[in-house]
Amino acid sequence: MIFREYDVIIVGSGVSGLYAALNLDSRMKILMLSKRELTLCNSALAQGGVAAVMDDDNDSFDLHIKDTLIAGGYQNDRDNLRILVEQGPKDVKNLLSHGVEFDRKTDGSIDLTLEGGHSRRRIAHHKDSTGYEIVTSLIERVQKLDNVTVLENSHLLGLEKRGDAFLADVMQDDSHHYYTTKAAVLATGGIGRVYDFTTNSAIATGDGIQFAYNMGAEIKHLSYVQFHPTAFADRKNRECFLVSEAVRGEGAYLLNCHKKRFMDKYEPERKELAPRDVVSKCILAEQKETGSDEFFLDISHKGEEFIKNRFPMIYQKVLEKGYDMTKEPIPIYPCQHYLMGGIAVNGNGATTVEGLYAAGECAHTGVHGINRLASNSLLEALVFSRLIAEDINKNYQPSDCGEREYDYPAPEGKPLPSGIRTEIRHIMQKSYFVLPDYEQAQKNLGRVEELKDMLYNGGYEITPDYIEAKSLTTVAYIILGEVVAEGKEKGIIK
Repeated sequence: MIFREYDVIIVGSGVSGLYAALNLDSRMKILMLSKRELTLCNSALAQGGVAAVMDDDNDSFDLHIKDTLIAGGYQNDRDNLRILVEQGPKDVKNLLSHGVEFDRKTDGSIDLTLEGGHSRRRIAHHKDSTGYEIVTSLIERVQKLDNVTVLENSHLLGLEKRGDAFLADVMQDDSHHYYTTKAAVLATGGIGRVYDFTTNSAIATGDGIQFAYNMGAEIKHLSYVQFHPTAFADRKNRECFLVSEAVRGEGAYLLNCHKKRFMDKYEPERKELAPRDVVSKCILAEQKETGSDEFFLDISHKGEEFIKNRFPMIYQKVLEKGYDMTKEPIPIYPCQHYLMGGIAVNGNGATTVEGLYAAGECAHTGVHGINRLASNSLLEALVFSRLIAEDINKNYQPSDCGEREYDYPAPEGKPLPSGIRTEIRHIMQKSYFVLPDYEQAQKNLGRVEELKDMLYNGGYEITPDYIEAKSLTTVAYIILGEVVAEGKEKGIIK
């Protein structure tokens, strides 16, 4: 099989992948793979903003670190956390040079907002669609780079280490194409599609984690899954629309089925501004007390003009669902949102496999601990993808990128049975929603292991559907394994 050579292959076109490409040496030949269209990624869905210390008079690195530690249950990697916080402002400022526009005050300074878990206003934002603003601005810059080839609608179907090179099997236009590189960057996003309901986009199937796992990379704390407390509760769609943390940051109230505030019972000081995991658990506690799973978010008291100007995208989305958030509460409920665990990396974004890097949601830098603080995700994506690029740049040796020949297995095989992904989603939703159900996890782990063995050894045709089923099953297997181990350690299950 003939493989075309590149200096770096970047898998994923969210903020991490795009920003890495912009910071890599311009002499390098870079291939960027986008599973679907360039703007379909979790980064583009990020509403709130980027958390960074941009106001030295009223904020400090130590305060940002403290807030992140509190939210993360003090389980954070403190060395990487300090890197994140201290280098973050540099990368936020770099975004301005790449054409990103943040909301401004009348004096021209960046308008910083507040979100749950933060003790200071430190969130730089673009209305309520910050992620989309950053992604589209960076896409425009990357597309102007002569050294970067971007392939949209290109599914990575295989990635393996062969000697000092990585071999990639990519499907585009129903054909297999083969590439090789000395350095690979996984920026494949989250695992949301392992659940029945998620705020994540359709591409979030954990592919990068599966490929890294099968290359022997360390996977760490994959059971550190965050459930956002305020997803729009239409209970019909698998992909749930997120109502940003910033809505609570700007003064919205959480209401129970009786349209009464309840957070003061559980969090008398922080109330609605408690971290996400705390609020999600409070909602479940209130559900148990009231016997109802109906909950609402109400910001109508802030006035129509403010709401429409500050949250134009959320306002329009909610209006399409039949609710006017300027006049009435809107239904919300917790939903799978983010992964804090992932492919273990060091402070330079390097995995335990030489030449393999990971950035963004698929990576585990440890900065978030057991629960991510609002708007630290885009910051992590920026800081550590830049550090990855700098590390690759240090080791770069110019060479002619031509073609190489390798023996590689053919993709043919038998058709994939239907229903595997749906079964995995149901299993995960029952086994681990906000709080783990240790007995369900133990009961379901055996079935997931059966499915994993079937997919790995069944001789199926290598297609995008097969890879996604394999990825979701692998992710579920790792998560439930961690949950069961925790249940045994706590003496809850035998």
